[in-house]
Amino acid sequence: MTPALIVHGGAGAATPPALQTERRSGLTAAFEAGWNILVQGGTALDAVVQATVTLEDHPLFNAGLGSCLTEDGTVEVDASLMDGTTFQTGAVGAVRNIKNAIQLARAVMTDGRHVFLVGEGAERFAREHGLPHATADELITTRQYQRWQAQQTTGEPGTVGAVALDSSGRLTAATSTGGVFNKRSGRVGDTAIIGAGTYADSAIGACSATGDGEDIIRATLARTAVELMRGGKDPAQAARTALAHLTRRTRGESGLILLDPFGRSGVVYNTQSMGVAFRSEGRFVVRV
Repeated sequence: MTPALIVHGGAGAATPPALQTERRSGLTAAFEAGWNILVQGGTALDAVVQATVTLEDHPLFNAGLGSCLTEDGTVEVDASLMDGTTFQTGAVGAVRNIKNAIQLARAVMTDGRHVFLVGEGAERFAREHGLPHATADELITTRQYQRWQAQQTTGEPGTVGAVALDSSGRLTAATSTGGVFNKRSGRVGDTAIIGAGTYADSAIGACSATGDGEDIIRATLARTAVELMRGGKDPAQAARTALAHLTRRTRGESGLILLDPFGRSGVVYNTQSMGVAFRSEGRFVVRV
């Protein structure tokens, strides 16, 4: 089985010219981090986690370091992860002071007692499992703080994520975000919700979504997109149909990445732009 990987850096407004080179570099680094695992025979689970961690650690993506701020001027992150072979999942929401939410979601998955932890309980779980801590000051970038002060609501992509197929035929999806700009504290979006922002089934496909979280939840977008591939249907067409369903039902804006068990891909969005990195016909493609 030939491995496959798609990484996304969020759908939204067009990337300002001054940020394009650095965002392209960030997406390239994230893809390479995941791809190196896959080509060495590693798992899709390890690949999507490492790709997502790389984007969480980059200051120009809305996840981890560089997350959008809440109306209170704080960072609260969401993330989820799903293994399409075992159907194990892990999700966290409205978590503060955590460096990499996707690693916390994986710890929840591995622990196995629960699927979804939020707020203070999730933060305590992170401490108990020795996951990297980060203070509010360490997570807030100057650029995001200035946006919050100016109430600049436009110009920021939402969410990062990855989908992967490994050499054993396992599909996995991961998604992580700082959420919506100026959101209420305690708000949890689609990123943390299995079936909305993240979904994987190794017999059908894997999806990570980005965009208007409330609308993505209403449309259960990721699960809808994956189910549209049932019977071997083309992922690109499934992605377009799922996005049309979202638009028709909610008028929401979104982007999504899809992989099927054959390594075929689908990348669609109805926003101004969407950052993605993937391999197509042996050629590396990165777009911002």
